[in-house]
Amino acid sequence: YARISIGCNDFSSTEYSLCDSKGLENFALHNDETKYVIPIIKEGLAINPKLKIIAAPWTCPKWMKVKDLTTMAAFDSWTDGHLNPNYRADYAQYFVKFVQAMKTQGIDIYAVSPQNEPLNRANCASLYMPWDEEAAFVRELAAAFDKNGIKTKIYVFDHNYNYDNIADQEDYPIKVYNALGNSFEGSELVVGAAYHDYGGANTELTDIHAQASDKELIFSESSIGTWNNGRDLSKRLVADMRNVTLGTVNQWCKAVLVWNLMLDEKMGPNLDGGCQTCYGAVDIFDNYKTLRYNSHYYVIAHMAAVVRPGAVRLGVAPRSYAGADVVYSAFLNPDGSKAVVLLNSGDYDFIVTVSDGNDNFRVTVPAQGVVSSTWK
Repeated sequence: YARISIGCNDFSSTEYSLCDSKGLENFALHNDETKYVIPIIKEGLAINPKLKIIAAPWTCPKWMKVKDLTTMAAFDSWTDGHLNPNYRADYAQYFVKFVQAMKTQGIDIYAVSPQNEPLNRANCASLYMPWDEEAAFVRELAAAFDKNGIKTKIYVFDHNYNYDNIADQEDYPIKVYNALGNSFEGSELVVGAAYHDYGGANTELTDIHAQASDKELIFSESSIGTWNNGRDLSKRLVADMRNVTLGTVNQWCKAVLVWNLMLDEKMGPNLDGGCQTCYGAVDIFDNYKTLRYNSHYYVIAHMAAVVRPGAVRLGVAPRSYAGADVVYSAFLNPDGSKAVVLLNSGDYDFIVTVSDGNDNFRVTVPAQGVVSSTWK
């Protein structure tokens, strides 16, 4: 799975949308896409043609913004503002044009979210989209995809577990689902919700699953940087393994993504107002002469080493060794192989017997360590 932006994001060369001049006839991919993003995605697809791409905008074009829905005053700013309700249909067509433009490049967009961090009024580029405004836009978006024969999935929300502590936005995805119902055009495309971890606890995933068990969940963004010892593996590996990967898949998430994949030694490229203190999962030094691998690389690598796309998470029967220090997930892969990923956050090595009822083997999980195993 890979996540990209529709228009600019924190790590772009400049602020831009894909239609900065008013009128959808002016839609065009930007230099950032044509020179950098698309070639890299094509390299990825050459390695794995089944790579799934999810895309989200940080902002709509500025000419579609209003300051608020009461005065409807135009809002010429990359940051904050609301989508003008009169432009909902046009904005839906903007998404259609993006999916179609990427398709002409040989890239299928597997899924979109309507807005990255819809409750974040800050950032280098943003758009405030509370649940009722997102529900109204999703109705237009799903219909536009359906009318154009686009099968791209839609994940709502795409923001923090705590809904940025805005009381009337709590359970945002549930409010969107309830507002939309099940009979709108393109309803089958609205498959679930996406979450970030910059506020609140991942137990929110289980709460949302309990309220809408027919909808999917994915974890779409987490960052490391100067504020959380992002380059210190001894301080980040256990926490990120526990919270970003195992803690999300064990609470119904079908996918886990980290943000950003690669940045340089200056933590760039980045934009004012965005994250200028972030590290990549991999950091590039001296024009690729040196690569530094951080915790987000290792937590994804540990899962990907043994868990195949299409795997099913298995229920497990914990024995006496299970405790607060040991967290794990088990999977059945499409080829029939099984996998288990074990985290030991304690101060002593742990010896675990893994059994599937037929075969068993012992695994030593080092203190403050992770072990990934697969077997047939």
